Amino acid sequence: MQTPGRRPSQPRRTGRTRPLAHQVEALWGLTGQLAGISALVLVLSTFMAWYSGDGGSGLTLSVIGWNTGSLGKLTFAVGLVVLALLLLRYFGIVLPASLPESLVLIGLGILATVFVLYRVFWVPLGIQPTGRGIGLWIALVAALGIIVAGVLETADEL
Repeated sequence: MQTPGRRPSQPRRTGRTRPLAHQVEALWGLTGQLAGISALVLVLSTFMAWYSGDGGSGLTLSVIGWNTGSLGKLTFAVGLVVLALLLLRYFGIVLPASLPESLVLIGLGILATVFVLYRVFWVPLGIQPTGRGIGLWIALVAALGIIVAGVLETADEL
């Protein structure tokens, strides 16, 4: 039996559309969220204390990641590249099939991890810290988060 005023070929409209949050979730996914948060934390961690020490006279000195030399700046750049890669994916621009995005994420995460681990074990010249700051450990966790996001994305692709 037909409903008056409606032809059978017309789709039935219920007045409910798919919420934008679900559309973004489907596009972004868990791996994109993990990679984005990790990359943002990695970028911000370069402005946190990587080394701290006693400055004398009761002062505590801190050295942020940006001031640890070129590795601090390269860590910042790796985080920005990951964020740019995710923004490109969000706007529909993807890498060629011969260069899977998951492997790029894993490679960038490994690069950031190597940079941060180098600074964990070797303190730059001219800095006499009494300990490693929290920013260095946050950067290490963020770099490992990028690797995990890449591995999870690889698993999703299989």
